[in-house]
Amino acid sequence: MKNIKDYAGGIIICAVIAAAATLLSSVSIGSFSLEVVGAPVFAIIIGMIITLFSPSLAAKDPLAKGIKFTSKKILQWAVIILGFSLDLGTIASVGGKSLPVIVSTVSTSLIVAYIMMKALKMDSKVSVLIGVGSSICGGSAIAAAAPVIDADDREVAQAISVIFLFNVLAALIFPTLGHAIGLGSEGFAVFAGTAVNDTSSVTAAASTAESIYGVDGILSSAVTVKLTRTLAIIPITLVLALYRTAKAKKTEGEGGGFSVKSIFPFFILYFIGASVITTVVGLIPESGFTALYADSFVPAMKWLAKFFIAMAMCAIGLNTNIAELIKKGGKPIAMGFCCWIAITLVSLGVQLATGIYYTNL
Repeated sequence: MKNIKDYAGGIIICAVIAAAATLLSSVSIGSFSLEVVGAPVFAIIIGMIITLFSPSLAAKDPLAKGIKFTSKKILQWAVIILGFSLDLGTIASVGGKSLPVIVSTVSTSLIVAYIMMKALKMDSKVSVLIGVGSSICGGSAIAAAAPVIDADDREVAQAISVIFLFNVLAALIFPTLGHAIGLGSEGFAVFAGTAVNDTSSVTAAASTAESIYGVDGILSSAVTVKLTRTLAIIPITLVLALYRTAKAKKTEGEGGGFSVKSIFPFFILYFIGASVITTVVGLIPESGFTALYADSFVPAMKWLAKFFIAMAMCAIGLNTNIAELIKKGGKPIAMGFCCWIAITLVSLGVQLATGIYYTNL
């Protein structure tokens, strides 16, 4: 940054709102924890409410540059840092059993999103974000995909809002539903890990299920399945990046203005690099260093990634007209609903076919 003063104001306001959103998400009301909503959603809502009463705030100096920087660059940093929470070896060995369910649900969501995009004549970028967010890991996947396809703040806000709606419904409905239809405890862990979008909602659903089922282990298993599913960020974003690069090369290359460096999202490669570092450390014999890395560094990186995502969502909220978002929200909600239902049915169906459905921990 050439002049930090030009950016500081916007970055600071986003950080303050993200801190407030993080505190708000830790509040419990009776037996209901606001963690199911999550700091990123609170941050984007607060940002949109502020903009509702002060529409020109995010467009004015000295805040505009910092807010734009937060919604773009800090969002990318969040995705890179998120990579440190993924030990590819551990996830592959523990979550491998759920792989057929994960592949089926991810594929189903993307196919349904594509069909709905054509049927409803929806914006392609919003459709991609909803499909990716529904199929992989909610806000984190949207955060990774948005810069790759060059989605604007309005498109990201629409996708996040849709994912949030069905996250909350899943966290509230699925524990009781799973028990009622006879899912085993391991079956429910796989169900929660593959059919609930965001990690916070997976945690909430699995924690509630442990109380309903009266057994421990559902939470840890569900989170492992969810982390395995998160790995789909890598191939999906790379495919999107290669598609966009090829398209840009075809259109811009004819005029001599094409540059791979300006189009290809290299932050995804850094995300993979961070995952590889954590994987390599996991292979080192246990020592003080590996214990410090696993017990302190990785949790710190998880927290920082979530906080940066909350900051970016706040910035996106500050650039979003909530009235316009609601007005144009019908088609995205319909798409999100179809993806949600399809993922739910496919997750249960594949479990029945593979024998996980009735399995207990």
